Amino acid sequence: MSATALKTILAEVDPSWIGVGEDALAPELLDHARGSALGRRLVARWLAADAPALLAPQPGDGFGAAARRWPRQRMNRLVRDLGALAYAPAIRSEVRREPVRRLKQALDNSYLLALDSLVWDGKVQAQLGAQLSAELDAALRASDDDHLLFDLLDRRGRTELRLWAERRDPGLADWSRLLLPRTTHEAASNLRGHLPPEAVERLYAHHGARPLAA
Repeated sequence: MSATALKTILAEVDPSWIGVGEDALAPELLDHARGSALGRRLVARWLAADAPALLAPQPGDGFGAAARRWPRQRMNRLVRDLGALAYAPAIRSEVRREPVRRLKQALDNSYLLALDSLVWDGKVQAQLGAQLSAELDAALRASDDDHLLFDLLDRRGRTELRLWAERRDPGLADWSRLLLPRTTHEAASNLRGHLPPEAVERLYAHHGARPLAA
């Protein structure tokens, strides 16, 4: 078990994944466990039930590879882009001046990604297209700032990533859950993905190769 990878995992994991209810680990005990080799191993065993692929014993540097390759900053960028791409049908159909201005300003390069038909043609069934448009419009109308818009995109982006990664990179699927509170994951567990696997894989490869400082 790589000590470096385990330290990375425990430094980033949301405490809500370490025990449930009366079995939850107090924050001060978690801090103590992070600083102890034995404590880290014990917490890792606790987490293994929720992250079996990420924490499975592997030779050499294979253990915890997803956590080392996908620190929070890189994961957040990937999730936001996946969310924007998933809402591409709604973003492309929005023509009102103020919503378009807000989307361009808030999403920056993610907005251009959503418009890029070479990444994904954005074709969905009419019912899903209407649903995406209604959700996007509600997020824009509900608040003058962009936190609800970002929440909407990130929730969808995490779902698209999780569903793709469960088949292609199970360790990453586990890691994407551990980075956020357990309740956040549970609240989005009923969402269904609609992005083609090749579109998700293209963004996964792009962000995986992109320097964090870029």
